[in-house]
Amino acid sequence: MTVDFMRKKVAILGAGKVGATTAQRLAYTESCDILLWDRTEGVAKGIALDIKESSPLDGFDSEVEGTSDIKEIKKSEIIIMTAGAPRKEGQSRDDLLKTNAAIVKDLSVQIKRYSPDSKLIVLTNPLDAMVYLAKQTTGFPRERIMGMAGILDSARFRTFISDALKVSVSSVNGMVLGGHGDFMVPLPKHSSVNGIPITDLLTGDEIKKIVQRTRDGGAEIINLEKKSSAYYAPASSLALMAESILKDKKMVLPCAAYLNGEYGIKGIFMGVPVIIGEKGVEKIIELDLTKQESQQLKESSAKIHELIKQFDRIYK
Repeated sequence: MTVDFMRKKVAILGAGKVGATTAQRLAYTESCDILLWDRTEGVAKGIALDIKESSPLDGFDSEVEGTSDIKEIKKSEIIIMTAGAPRKEGQSRDDLLKTNAAIVKDLSVQIKRYSPDSKLIVLTNPLDAMVYLAKQTTGFPRERIMGMAGILDSARFRTFISDALKVSVSSVNGMVLGGHGDFMVPLPKHSSVNGIPITDLLTGDEIKKIVQRTRDGGAEIINLEKKSSAYYAPASSLALMAESILKDKKMVLPCAAYLNGEYGIKGIFMGVPVIIGEKGVEKIIELDLTKQESQQLKESSAKIHELIKQFDRIYK
């Protein structure tokens, strides 16, 4: 059955823990109606019904529907791609490349066919390579396709700074650039507590420990849970990006955006601060980086280029 949505529609591809939690978070905002898709018959419908039945208790009127019919994504304002194999204990994000490339490529073909005017947010790992593959497949302009990584990495960075200083996390600003993984680039110089640089509040060794824990943030959760990767914080990050587009809030957020010379880097997606509004990625903001930070960003971009080159072998 086709549902007539009253608000702008957001389609979430993949009804796993991240997709389901993102649907719930977006429903609370009442900024859109939500279509949850999963290829397994009944899964998305069951989760959507469960979320919908919570609406009298949580006080939202957003429509939430589930489907296994990919054609239902038509006329979506935003499509959020969470489908893909999750990372398991002992795996790196890069280990998922071949498996998830097939999923992302197939779904990108369907997005191009059924919702060619949508904005696309990609979460599937390895993130920077998957969002590049989605762009190559859909042909979407760079402002309408982006990856969620920097928001999550920055949230982890802010959390660990807050813990170290025993201050409210709402007082902490932090920025993480670069690829989503071991080559992410946290920026202590651009991180502060109510305007006070963390370099004035923490020792160099303390900052190094926080930076390393941020890089290991996803793996730490997997090692603790064993059977699941992170999903609460990723879902909150996705919902924030979608809400900024839907409400044209023009929030400045670190996201994986397509670079065409910014930061001296071309032809890849990488985490940088951007303005997100109703058109998608409306502007890339270039920060004044130290020589060390610039070098780290180049090393991160080289790693992403290496991942992208593997597509040539996969699709020969």
